Amino acid sequence: MNRVLLVAGICAWLCAGGAEGMGWPLRARPNIVLILADDYGIDGVGCYGSDRFSGKTPHIDALAAGGIRFERCYSAPLCGPTRCLLTTGRYAFRTGALCNRPTKRVPSAAEPSVAKVLKDAGYATGMAGKWKQMSESPADWGYGEYLTDPKPGGYFWEKEYARNGKKIESETEFYYPDLAHGFALEFIRKHARGPFFFYYSTHLVHGPIVRTPDTKQGTADPVALYDDNVAYLDKQVGGLVAELDALGLRERTLILFAGDNGTSRESGTIRGRRVNGCKGTMLEGGVRVPLIANWKGTAPAGWVLRDLVDFSDFFPTLAELAGARMPGGVVFDGRSFAPRLRGEAGDPREWVFVQLRENWYVRDDGWKLNQAGELCDMSDSPFVEAPVGDESRDPRAAVARRRLGAVLAQLDPAGGKTVSRSEGTRDDEE
Repeated sequence: MNRVLLVAGICAWLCAGGAEGMGWPLRARPNIVLILADDYGIDGVGCYGSDRFSGKTPHIDALAAGGIRFERCYSAPLCGPTRCLLTTGRYAFRTGALCNRPTKRVPSAAEPSVAKVLKDAGYATGMAGKWKQMSESPADWGYGEYLTDPKPGGYFWEKEYARNGKKIESETEFYYPDLAHGFALEFIRKHARGPFFFYYSTHLVHGPIVRTPDTKQGTADPVALYDDNVAYLDKQVGGLVAELDALGLRERTLILFAGDNGTSRESGTIRGRRVNGCKGTMLEGGVRVPLIANWKGTAPAGWVLRDLVDFSDFFPTLAELAGARMPGGVVFDGRSFAPRLRGEAGDPREWVFVQLRENWYVRDDGWKLNQAGELCDMSDSPFVEAPVGDESRDPRAAVARRRLGAVLAQLDPAGGKTVSRSEGTRDDEE
């Protein structure tokens, strides 16, 4: 009996982080790889019912088949605000990341960072890919190793890049996604003993839509080139998973795959119906994005969840999985979905909040209320968002208006940080 108690005590000590202080690896804490695709909505993924890409995203689909597919994950409508939301776990009216340009000014010293929190918990931290919407450097936000494009534009065929802050020039042209992919694999091999956190912020499939190394010579058709870009994204996801398999790390590694906002310019169809809206809009097509979690042997295979999730939830989720402490003295907006990744009931949130500049809304299971007091019936989303006027006699609408109005009153976005209209929109195409 005493031996049983001793073993139980040791297990509790290990789970509480005692082993880390002794320099022992904490195998119970997963490695974490977060893949963030660019301008990639649910209409671009086969397993979400995409008509155009049915059967054409086999590696991403395999992650979903072997793990969990979240049907209702919400980002911000643009690249920068989404990345800041993911990094800080705080809504834009708190940080000032209301569109791309202001996001570049959010100081790392003033905000929490998920990479810093995981680093403090003993994780090796690294990132590769798109960074320019965030301020300063990845190192300032807690990434120990990183590779980025140092230029303000041009994500693909390049002759220079930055590795750990040092600019490196090449005499020959290279395909930047391949360089970022190679860096990701190098980081994983280097830190295979774990635990590690790698943020893989791929530029695919952001414009300009150009050829990939697999594109047939002479291809100029924009549709074919876009399909090639999606195929290359899927191929790189497959390559990363294969590397984790080869290293024997799949059971010890949580892979998260998500999009940063909806598809650019025009959304596609799902089972014959067009998704409403696209990148840059406050409609479902602008902010409803894929989220897939694969943790072999832990996350239930083939689960499809209708839980409401928004990008503020990544911070507390990763912190919980890492056994890290959330910083004190700051308001966080996220709710951890870590229990769901373990197949448990958890405590899913009842609503999500989305903001872009002076526009915002709160959305629950069936309704959405925006800053102007306009209510929408979301029962047929992501295809239709039906306005419900004040004159409606539907008692459900009246209840929803009061409920969501109370949430907005508590959040008080209007009382937070603002952005002037002179910020412009050109920058927000990035």
